[in-house]
Amino acid sequence: QVQLVESGGGLRQAGGSLRLSCSASGSIVNIYDMCWYRQAPGKQREFVARVTSGGSTNYADSVKGRFTISRDNAKNTVDLQMNRLRPEDTGVYYCNADLIAVGSPLSYIYWGQGTQVTVSS
Repeated sequence: QVQLVESGGGLRQAGGSLRLSCSASGSIVNIYDMCWYRQAPGKQREFVARVTSGGSTNYADSVKGRFTISRDNAKNTVDLQMNRLRPEDTGVYYCNADLIAVGSPLSYIYWGQGTQVTVSS
């Protein structure tokens, strides 16, 4: 069984910072890309940031220059440092990982349960 668990959400004022963490655990053979997505109330889930196993990153235009994604391959974790937060950053943040589990010949994308981020103006 593979599980992804996010932590670090909370309430911040606009201009503040928050750091999210996500830990993947279970019978994991290899993890490829790890990503953060978010979903605002009444909106579809949207891509925020991606980091490959080699450390390459890419970001949604709306968070470039403010958010930084990083990962620790030894610990199977991915973090999202969010600076200069805006009210429009409010939403539930989800991490996912494209990984191969023990006993599986293929990789699948696993999702965490989400963590709430609220930014007040």
